[in-house]
This record gives sequence, structure tokens and C-alpha cells, in this order.
Amino acid sequence: MNLNLTGRRALVTGSNAGLGEATVKLLAAEGASVVVHGRDEDRTEKVVREIREAGGIATAVLGDLSDDTAAADVARAATADGPLDILVNNAGFYRHLSWAEATPDEWRDTYNVNVVSGVRMIQHLVPAMRERGWGRVITIGGGLASQPMNTHPQYNATLAARHNLAVSLARDLKGTGVTSNVVSPGAILVEATKELVTQIGPARGWGDTWEEIRPNAVDALIPNDQERFGEPGEIAGAVAYLCSDYAQYVSGATIRVDGGLIRSAF
Repeated sequence: MNLNLTGRRALVTGSNAGLGEATVKLLAAEGASVVVHGRDEDRTEKVVREIREAGGIATAVLGDLSDDTAAADVARAATADGPLDILVNNAGFYRHLSWAEATPDEWRDTYNVNVVSGVRMIQHLVPAMRERGWGRVITIGGGLASQPMNTHPQYNATLAARHNLAVSLARDLKGTGVTSNVVSPGAILVEATKELVTQIGPARGWGDTWEEIRPNAVDALIPNDQERFGEPGEIAGAVAYLCSDYAQYVSGATIRVDGGLIRSAF
């Protein structure tokens, strides 16, 4: 399937590792000129090099999106070679904290990074998409938005906010040719996930090796119809589809890529 992304320009925030890295590499492979964003220069430049070595077009931009001035600088740098057609708001973070451990300051910091940072980029970059009559905004959300856990409540809440703002934006973009959608991952096997599960697995009786721990962790933490963790490329595929002309009639939608982890029909 030709996604017709040649000539499009895309910024994927937080794309020097994990889901963002997989996404920015797939968009580049589909012909888009991509802007790789991160805060770590070495990791960000490494992703750019790998994209170029594979025949893609990529540039790097560094900056902390949780700061107003730095976020504005990122937007200016990302559009230095021309306006953006695609914005993927992927950057975010969380810490594994209980309700007792998640202080009000932690809630504020998490909300700023996970929600307001995306708002900053939308406000900087989407007006130009409106003017040109074409654009794609994809927000990376998560199943915890609708099916929260008892732990890291500050993170669960920010995912719900990300889903909500993306749909509100879609309503605001009515008739402009710009769409706004959510890709909602389940538990994806990025390095941080593997490290956490490997760390807690032995104490929970899941086994001592990764081969033993992996299926037991799935059963205990993320029971789903595919009986496995997801892969970063599977999230990237959903994002790429939403960036394409095939998804012009999709706006304000949430595409769950979670193996059936979320049980609701809607």
C-alpha cells in the first residue's frame, strides 16, 4: 500500500528512542522528510544517521518541550526547512508511583510534560496546516486513559487528557483538511518495559530468565487476545496509516493497538 507521504514533512516528538524512534523511521521509509526530536544529542543524531543510511531524509532538533521558550525554539528549528504537514505528539514520561508517593508536584510535572508540551506544539504548528488546508496531528495515548491502574495515577490521568484534547482539536479543525486522532498503545516491548518486567519478575514468581518471565508477565499484567507484548513497529504502522491519504475521513478517532487488552467495544 502506497501511503503517499513523499513530499510531506513530519515532526515526531520524543523520537530518539522507543515508539517515537520506530514511528519516525517508518514515516521516513514511506517517503516523508522527518524531524527527529529529543533532548539527548547523541541518541537523536544516531537516529538521524540511521534514517539517512537507509535512504531517508532526516534532520535533528533538540529541546525540552515542557518549557515555553524551549518548545518555541523546537518549533522554529523544525520548520526551518519548510512548514510541517504532520505532527506526532509522542513525547512523555512517567514514574511508577503509588497514590501515596505521587505528590501534587509530581502530578503538576507529569501533566506539564505529557499534556501541556503537546499543546505547545499544536499551537505552534497547526495554524500553518490550517492555512495550507492539509495536515495530520496524531497523539500517542494509551489504554490506561480508559482503563486506569491503581498505580502511577498521575500518568493515567494525563493519558485521559491526551485523548480528550485530541478529540477537542478534531472538532476545532472541522472543514480545514487537517485531522486529529489518537493511537492508543497497549503494553509495548520497549527497553524500559523489558527492564521493569525483568526487575520485578523473580519476586512475583514469574521466573528468573526473560524467556520464563515474559509469558507470565503478560498473563499477570496485560492479558490480551494476542497473548504477548506489542512491538514498537505496530504502533508506528497505525500512525503511518493516519498520516496517509487513506485516513482523510478519520478524525477524532482512537485507534487501539493493544492486542485486545481493553475489553470495551467502544
